[in-house]
Amino acid sequence: MSLLNLSSEASNLQTKLQKFVVEQCVPAEAEFDEHISKLSGEDRWSEGAVPPVMNRLKEEAKRLGLWNIFLPHPLPPHLPRGLSPSIHLSNRQYGILCETMGKSFLAPEACNCSAPDTGNMEVLLKFGSESQQRQWLAPLLDGAIRSTFLMTEPEVASSDATNIRTRLTKVIANGGQVAYVLNGKKWWSTGAMDPRCKFALVLARMDYSHPSCARDRVMHSEKQKKSRKHSNHTIVLVPIDSPGVRLVRPLTVFGYDDAPHGHAEVHLEDVQLNASSLILGEGRGFEIAQARLGPGRIHHCMRAVGQAARCFEHMMERTLERETFGKPLWKHGMTQEMIADSAADLEAARLLTLSCAADIDEKGAKGARGKIAMIKFAVPELTHRVVDRAVQVFGGAGVSGDFPLARLLSGLRTLRIADGPDAVHKRTLALLEVKKALECIKKDRRSRL
Repeated sequence: MSLLNLSSEASNLQTKLQKFVVEQCVPAEAEFDEHISKLSGEDRWSEGAVPPVMNRLKEEAKRLGLWNIFLPHPLPPHLPRGLSPSIHLSNRQYGILCETMGKSFLAPEACNCSAPDTGNMEVLLKFGSESQQRQWLAPLLDGAIRSTFLMTEPEVASSDATNIRTRLTKVIANGGQVAYVLNGKKWWSTGAMDPRCKFALVLARMDYSHPSCARDRVMHSEKQKKSRKHSNHTIVLVPIDSPGVRLVRPLTVFGYDDAPHGHAEVHLEDVQLNASSLILGEGRGFEIAQARLGPGRIHHCMRAVGQAARCFEHMMERTLERETFGKPLWKHGMTQEMIADSAADLEAARLLTLSCAADIDEKGAKGARGKIAMIKFAVPELTHRVVDRAVQVFGGAGVSGDFPLARLLSGLRTLRIADGPDAVHKRTLALLEVKKALECIKKDRRSRL
């Protein structure tokens, strides 16, 4: 089976999506940017900062059956049926559509398929209680609210998630009632500044230091002796308007603040929670986080391919339209080299990611761990090279705001850090390859005996 094959239903959906992106999302980008450009300071994070064109695009996406198409299987019966997508796609099929969505920065949100909401929806769908799903997942699936995921911290190297310091202190009252107190600092919390953001999923370290938790402290100490360092953390659901949740400041990425969605530094100061706030239970944070990141990396990488493909199209148009030294750009040898290298990089990034998606479909995220690590460092670099060459062909126009190249270049460079830096994923892949090599050596030795 070709990695690019689609069922007839999925192919029809892709045709609809392609037309929606090209004819509606891309033209709407100028209106979106113009709306945001008129705002400054805190107004960029107000309800009025959300450009009206986005709501129009969302309504059209719903009408066309392009809403929530990332969902791989039917919703549970207690959630409204109208929130399910028109068809359920495999990771590989959805990856192909993700490339199309990546060609406009408005398309993923317009289809309710943008980060961090998709990852949070998947967490609540797979691990959330029925109550959490009714209260938070349903409006998120409906597009009525947005969300954020709080993991990275300013005071530690968060690429090693075991360093996370945000504390979830457990307290047991005399009557046996359990409460939790959340304290810590997070940053690069994408979407936290968005006026539509209503809750956060927060990764925190369990703290059993309160006198009422002596028994839990002993049990936790026993786990530590068994080197179960990945059982130290828990994910909690925190309403963004909870007392003690403070949005300190918006952050910029190479000067872009990405309003009205943005990225924030968030301080958590004695946030009061209870057992209903926990996702799955104490110490299950890493298990949840890894399940969240597997398919999400397919989404990120295929959108990156779509972004690079759009830049490649711009580059080709430029080489055909412009002349230097008496001949079109495309007739220069250096330009031909950039065209060939970019075409090869695009195809490599596309097929590598879809191969990974096919493995996830067949073996699950755990079985595809090596390829997931591979695409996370290889695809951002491959696609970044394509966009960088497009910028070079465009010259001064390439770094201006008149074309999407500069914005996309900054986003793809950032992707080499977001969701874990290149070095972490290379380490993961290298250790898996070493393990396979050692197993082959052992197997070979046994076969000789």
